[in-house]
Parts: sequence; C-alpha cells; structure tokens
Amino acid sequence: MRANPKFLIAGGLAAALLGGLALYGTGSNLGNLVGVAPSGPCAQAAPVAARIAPHARGSVAAFEAWPTPRPAPALSFKGPDGAPSDLSALGSKLLLVNLWATWCAPCKAEMPALDRLQAELGGDRFQVVAINVETRNLDKPPAWFKANAIAHLTYFGDPEGKVLPALQSAAGSTGLPTTMLIDPKGCVLGVMKGPAEWSGEEGKGLIRAALGQGA
Repeated sequence: MRANPKFLIAGGLAAALLGGLALYGTGSNLGNLVGVAPSGPCAQAAPVAARIAPHARGSVAAFEAWPTPRPAPALSFKGPDGAPSDLSALGSKLLLVNLWATWCAPCKAEMPALDRLQAELGGDRFQVVAINVETRNLDKPPAWFKANAIAHLTYFGDPEGKVLPALQSAAGSTGLPTTMLIDPKGCVLGVMKGPAEWSGEEGKGLIRAALGQGA
C-alpha cells in the first residue's frame, strides 16, 4: 500500500504515515466482495458504505469502505476504571474503533487527530474508541495520554491481549494502527489500515457522510 505524496500531511504525522505505510502489511480485504448482493444481518448498512466510499480521499484515501458490511467482531476490553466493557456498552452510535500502542510511532502520531475528531464530532451519535493493546507496563499508556494532552478520548485498554487478534482478523490487517468504522447496529462499514489525519477536512467529511450529514 503506497500513499500518494500529495495526500501526505505536513509535520510529524506525515513522517509517521510514510514510515507506517512502509512497514504496514495490507493483508486481505475480506470485506470487498464486489458484485455480491448485500444480504444478511448487515444488508441495511450497504447503502451507508456506498455513501461514504467517495469520501475516502485525501488524508483518508486509504480507508476501505466495504460494499458488503459484516457484523463487527465481539470485542471485550477494560474501561478507564478497569471494569470490563464492550462495544455494546457504548450505546447505539457510530463508532470509530482504533487500536494503538505506545511502541507504535504512527499510532502516537495520529492520536492527537483522533482526540480532535472526538472533541468536534463526538456525542450521542458518534464516538472515537481508542483501545490500547499493550499487555505489560500498563501504567505507561494512560500516562502517555496525560503527558500528550489527550483530553477528549476515553481511555480503553486490553491487558489480556484479545482485542488485537480479533479485530485484525476481522479487518484482514496485520499491523498497527488499525481502525474500524462500525455503524450503530454493529456492522462494519470499512477499515483503515495505517494512520490518518482523522481531524482533517477529509476525515471529518467521511464521518459526517456516515452520519448522513452530507459532504
């Protein structure tokens, strides 16, 4: 997967994009079953996926909208208080589920953009769900949040290491960061394999399209 230089963002995130995409495995896009008529529990999500596909451009050009959405994997993780949680506990809203780690430079580079996206568009209909996948030194990720002024994202963690293989298998990905867009009924609309400037105009446009708010 190669990024068009004209889409790269200035500064640290641009370097992270270049480095991340150079190392990031694209895997197989299991969701892109072109020509298959939408059916099953996520048939109603197909028009939404089709609506957001044209918005996968610029800084989010690598986003893969799935013509045939499928149910999201069951993900169990820990909330900020350490209590068990899952996606259903977050309510019926559009979710941008992002897997990250402090040892992943592209992950850390895109985290401020995810924080800004949550600050601007987060609410009753949309939430960024950033799940840290580290299983050791568990005090380090929340400390990194605080040190880098990540103030709008709720801290979620997966110290048992179950979320990473489950989501990456469903997404057909092999690296971090991996980000999955899930509709309010739990259907996967698409996947981003690698980092992106989510708070840029293209990123916000894609989320607004998924929310039915136009271009």
